[in-house]
Amino acid sequence: MLTPEQLATPLMATPYDLRHAGVTWRLSAGVPAVQVAEWAGHSVEVLQRIYHRCMAGYDNVWIERMNRAREVAR
Repeated sequence: MLTPEQLATPLMATPYDLRHAGVTWRLSAGVPAVQVAEWAGHSVEVLQRIYHRCMAGYDNVWIERMNRAREVAR
């Protein structure tokens, strides 16, 4: 439990900012959505609805990962 002093810090201005940042960071790091959803206490559907925009702009990362996986499979 946080103390009154901790609750009065700027970090508590929006309680879910840190949670949102953690979920976004895990998705951006490539942790599977099923695992992130479980850790966050969401269903995958809720996770995708809320956090779908955090993955925009990663097309080249995903393409490179698919290419590497294809090479390993050969």
